[in-house]
Amino acid sequence: MSEEIVFGIHAVKSLCESPNPRVREIIVQEERKDQRVKALWDLAKEKKIRIKRVNKQSFFRSIDLHKLGDSTHQGVLAFCTQIEQFQESQLDEVLGKAGKDPLVLVLDGVTDPHNLGACLRSADAAGVACVIVPKDNSAQLTSTALKVACGAGENIPLFFVTNLARTLNELKEKGFWLTGTAGEATTYLYDADLSGSRIIVMGAEGDGMRRLTKETCDELVKLPMHGSVSSLNVSVATGICLFEVVRRRMKKA
Repeated sequence: MSEEIVFGIHAVKSLCESPNPRVREIIVQEERKDQRVKALWDLAKEKKIRIKRVNKQSFFRSIDLHKLGDSTHQGVLAFCTQIEQFQESQLDEVLGKAGKDPLVLVLDGVTDPHNLGACLRSADAAGVACVIVPKDNSAQLTSTALKVACGAGENIPLFFVTNLARTLNELKEKGFWLTGTAGEATTYLYDADLSGSRIIVMGAEGDGMRRLTKETCDELVKLPMHGSVSSLNVSVATGICLFEVVRRRMKKA
């Protein structure tokens, strides 16, 4: 069975609290004896997840440092069964279970795993039905992305699609409306129609959406920027856009 490693106290704790925890074993550096680790230890015992303390040398022998990357491990790691990989053929099924007027997030060319993880976390909090990204030139669901997602990687179906423009056109035919974000847009997010089955499309960190993706959108919007910077980090902008949809829907409820 394929296995992956997740680092960090909060990320591991979130995995343990998941309705279907996939944590096989937790390893803690013996130097970590603070309250956060104690709480994690108690949770692992409650969930009947194996947990053990090891010295620093043994801790680093347990992992491939290349997989750690720039993640902050905090002296805690978990060996987990591999997260479920959704296939393109399952997209209709997932959306069919999402209820009336599903909200979908599309990330076109987001290559930073930190941003992918943060976007997944916002998507989960906003009740997004699924997240769609192109297979090529996109961040993967690495240990870094999972750590930043803080458990959202377990809950949000993530689809890597071969042809993003084709997938978006197919969703439009099924009644979805596409709202894309672009700095050159003339409409502000707060003036846009965000009703109905809605797809929010966010572009890459630097270049924004690709041309075909942009042309597929029904409307392009932007955020009002009143300071000296011209744009926001994609994960911050994603949270703002998703929760504007949430705000509108709460207001109507």
